[in-house]
Amino acid sequence: MSEKKDPSVLQGFKAFLMRGNVVDLAVAVVIGAAFTNVVNSVVKGIINPLVGAIGTKNLDSYSSCLKAPCEVSADGTVRSGVPIMWGSVLGATLSFLITAAVVYFLMVLPMAKYLARQQARREAREGTKEVVEVTELEVLKEIRDALVAQRGPGRTES
Repeated sequence: MSEKKDPSVLQGFKAFLMRGNVVDLAVAVVIGAAFTNVVNSVVKGIINPLVGAIGTKNLDSYSSCLKAPCEVSADGTVRSGVPIMWGSVLGATLSFLITAAVVYFLMVLPMAKYLARQQARREAREGTKEVVEVTELEVLKEIRDALVAQRGPGRTES
């Protein structure tokens, strides 16, 4: 009587971690976190000063007052009124757009072009195979016709 042993929780967890897509996802998260710092630096170092040429240097300070008078303390707590902090939303939106543009133009677009080239090569190889197969078939037909012609018109197969 052989008893079937269920895999332990640790063995299942190890198998889960060793799958390729989990490792790829972990690498993507780490690279994404590092990339976030780069994008935030671009927004704070380039975008904010460009916007600052028009108004204030910090996008977070752009706001409107829904219910006057609005008073916000230095630490960000609201003392009175209802401020709408649309500048921080604008900054986050710019960060998102920059991130999306960089990911698209530096990662997605080149990968799509690479995959399209690979597919075209694969299709070209398959097309060559078909041409070779058709050519072989034509050669075999020519050989058959030549053999039939050699036998002569009056001879039959026995």
